[in-house]
This record gives sequence, structure tokens and C-alpha cells, in this order.
Amino acid sequence: MRFIKPHGKVSKSIFSVCRRLHNEHNLHHAGSMASLLRSRSVVRFSGPETIKFLQGLLTNDVRKFGELPGKRDNTSTVPTPNLPSESVSPVYAALLTPQGRFLYDLFLYSPPRPDEKLNRRGSGPASNKDDGSVELFADVDGSVLDELLQTFKKYRLRTKVEIENVAEEFSCWQRFAEKISQASSPIEEPEAGSVGWGSGIDRSGVSASCGNSDGWQWFKDPRLVCLGYRGIFPSGTTPPLVEADKETGEENYVLWRLEKGVAEGSTEIPKEVEQKVALGAEVINMKTGKKAGKVTTALGCCGLGVLRLEEAFKVSGVLTVQGQENVRVEAMRPQWWPAEWFREHQLDTAVA
Repeated sequence: MRFIKPHGKVSKSIFSVCRRLHNEHNLHHAGSMASLLRSRSVVRFSGPETIKFLQGLLTNDVRKFGELPGKRDNTSTVPTPNLPSESVSPVYAALLTPQGRFLYDLFLYSPPRPDEKLNRRGSGPASNKDDGSVELFADVDGSVLDELLQTFKKYRLRTKVEIENVAEEFSCWQRFAEKISQASSPIEEPEAGSVGWGSGIDRSGVSASCGNSDGWQWFKDPRLVCLGYRGIFPSGTTPPLVEADKETGEENYVLWRLEKGVAEGSTEIPKEVEQKVALGAEVINMKTGKKAGKVTTALGCCGLGVLRLEEAFKVSGVLTVQGQENVRVEAMRPQWWPAEWFREHQLDTAVA
């Protein structure tokens, strides 16, 4: 069975509000916009066992971050004087409980390796100690930052990986608009590669070519192309391609994202399934007032129960939980049921 809250005036009201806000902001015709995502914080993972540590915890494959240049899949190859020839695209992943329930979402980014950047004079490759250490950055939900750090450190045990809060040093940004979400490159925006980082136009970009960790670039959002571009940049600076009159509040990015139907962060993606239906609750037919059965197991919007077939499959949408009339019950026939069971019920009903 499935527990459903009925759609009605509330749902229509919410839709109307969203439509009104969309019309007021007119996001589709505003051109390229960028938002500093103050709701997100940045964490740094570093150490020789970083990949192994994260690979064993997250829901996505992060092994590409440990691959050498030339052997990576899904990379950017836009030639620019201040960037490596290949840039590893970000990864969107989640950390789950041992039981498989959602805890946190995060975006992982890889800074250029030292041997992929120029030295401080810009005359050759930077030195590389090649100690096997890997450095990855993650933008995470800032409202659960302390809790997230404690959770990752709890799983670290003796693994050689450092986990640091670098929210003061780095910030997360998002660029979005109708036109930039339709760009052709699957990973990096060509304009960001050829203009934003070239010829000394962007100071933080130039610093990236000189062997430090301050320079970053825009990448296509790894979730959906229509969401635009995402990136980590030094705090207190404006990223490349962000014009003064095009920087907008984070709420406009949230409106853009909600319109695309994408949840983000631990507030929008519930950590634990909210229990609404009690075990043993009676299932009632609202039209007849008769008892149709009883709930034996409930987990969020799904559950198991013992139901009278003549009540369960008679009319759709008339079953509810006793004492919780706002929760409807939808009876679902398991796929493993032999077909003749259902046919026999249909014949009995016809005869009756």
C-alpha cells in the first residue's frame, strides 16, 4: 500500500505562488546570472588515501580523481595559457547511513595537480613531489557542516586522510541562464576557459597557473545541464564572467532550481523518513464507513497491510487511515501474485 496526501487547494496555491514568483523575477529573460551560495560551505579532503576513503563512503564513483592525465574520462580539453590541458569534471554524490538512508549531499572538485600548472614565473611546469597525496574539495550544506565533519571523521579511523573546514577560504557559486545551460561543451564552458582565465584578465585564474590553490574554473552542473555552471572560488573575490550587474541573490538560483525540480541539501532531501502512520492503524472505506483492513508495517509513504480484496480493489481513492483522514491509502497488487488470484477475485465480484 502507498500513503498519499491528496492534491487540492494547497497544492494549487503553491503552484500559483511559484508561477507568480517566476513571472516577477522573469528568470528566463534576465540573461546570465550568478549567485554566491551562502547556504553551502567548502570542505577539503587530502592525503594519500583520500580516494579510497571517499570511494567506500559515497554513492558515486570518485576513482577518476586519482587517475593520471591522459587516462581520464569525461574531462575538459579547452586549451588556455593558464589552465591544465585536462580538467576533471565535478562529481555529485551523497553519504548514506549503513541502512542506506540519506545523510548529506556534496559536490566534489579536484584542483589541478602541481605538475599540470606553471611555476611561479610561468616559464615551465611546477615542481611535483609526487608523494601520492590527493586533494579534493567538496561544497556541502552549510547548515549541517559541523555534523557532516564529525560524521566523516568518525568513519576515518586509521585512514590517511585529513578533513578540514575551509569555508572561510573558499565559497561556492552558481551561474545560470537559459542560454548558458544550452552550451555545447559537456563539462566546461568554453568561454570560461578561453576568456576567464586568459591574458591576466582574472587575477584568481592567473594565481592558479602559478602553483597555488586559489584558482578555479566553472564546470557544468553534474546533475542537469539546465542548472547551469557551478564552481568553487576564493572567498572575497568575484569569479570570472560574473558582471557586476548580473550578480543576484541566492534565492533566484533556488527559484531556478526548484523550477527544474531538483532538491539540494539536507533540508530539502529529508535525512530520515517521517513516520506518519502508526502500526496497527485501521484502514477505512470513506464511502461505506466499513473497515477494509489494518496496517502491519509502515515506512514513510509505503507500508504493508492486511486488506479485504473486495474493499481494496473496488473503487480507487476511497481508502484512508482511521483518525488520519488526510492520508489516503492506495492498494497495490504485488507483482509476484499469481495472476489467477486476481482473476478469481474479479470473477467472485462479478457473480456477487
